[in-house]
Amino acid sequence: MSGTSLAARWLLAGTFVFGLAFNTSAEDAFKSFQQLDSTAKMPKLNAFSAVPRGSLNIVGKDVLFDAKLTADGDVMQEGLVWRVFSPMTGEDGKLPLVASSEGGPAAFQLAPGDYFVNCAFGRAGVTKKLTVPADGNVPRQTLVLDAGGFVLNAVAGSDQRIPPNQLSFSVYSSEVRGNGDRALVMADVKPNTVVRLNAGTYHVVSEYGDINAVVRADIQVEGGKLTQVVLQHRAAQVTLKLVSQPGGEAIADTAWSVLTAAGDIVNESVSAFSTMVLSEGEYLAVARNKNKIYQRNFTVKAGRNADVEVLMRETPQVAGSAEALTDNN
Repeated sequence: MSGTSLAARWLLAGTFVFGLAFNTSAEDAFKSFQQLDSTAKMPKLNAFSAVPRGSLNIVGKDVLFDAKLTADGDVMQEGLVWRVFSPMTGEDGKLPLVASSEGGPAAFQLAPGDYFVNCAFGRAGVTKKLTVPADGNVPRQTLVLDAGGFVLNAVAGSDQRIPPNQLSFSVYSSEVRGNGDRALVMADVKPNTVVRLNAGTYHVVSEYGDINAVVRADIQVEGGKLTQVVLQHRAAQVTLKLVSQPGGEAIADTAWSVLTAAGDIVNESVSAFSTMVLSEGEYLAVARNKNKIYQRNFTVKAGRNADVEVLMRETPQVAGSAEALTDNN
């Protein structure tokens, strides 16, 4: 296997995207997929071929199938799910499944007639119409998936690692529909998960925490290539504490409200320590304890996790004062 090469580096709306294209054969580039991919939890399918009802005397023909990631790639030996459907809609309005298999190349015995054959590889797939003639053999069927994939991750600031349990990704189609929405392809994708998709452009949304740290980027999937994508969040984790003196113990039973500079409430909680992830910017922390209100302004800087101490005094405090803000990095 040859080495990797740096393919791309984009700056998109405050988001850095790094692309690494693996210059291997199509099959080799995706051998890791079978071990890493958790995006397609497919039920176990036992290969079978059905004889149409009322056609028990009809001898099925052997039909062989294989698939490639790209037209000039190698035949894939694992990770495929094959399904063969009748083109005639059933009573439930769906196309009846007449044969299925999983693994690599597949072989089915099919009675003469028309079929739709679907080959899936994770979220990538291709469907082909097949006619099995009454006379003569059926040539081997090779389907080209034109599929690739990416692995998603993100950092805060320039290089601050984000705990995986605080990150999630959603993948959408690149096309915007008439109502302004995009079609959802995959939701709640975890970091370092291999996502297998048909070649094309996809819109990726990354959420850090659950408040307002969100970044977006358009990612190109190329057939036969696995791309490593790292998005950059302009955000940090902040822990609020109400204290009687600088460096003092956090006071329990405190109700917190966090407001933006424009006065919009972004988070509310009740605890001695209120921890949250906020996008870069100016905020106001308001603490309520025993019918008294205390507040202070504070600044969130990308990648700089910090403790914000609110002193039990009713006069406004200066943003970023040394007694109230402690950088955890």
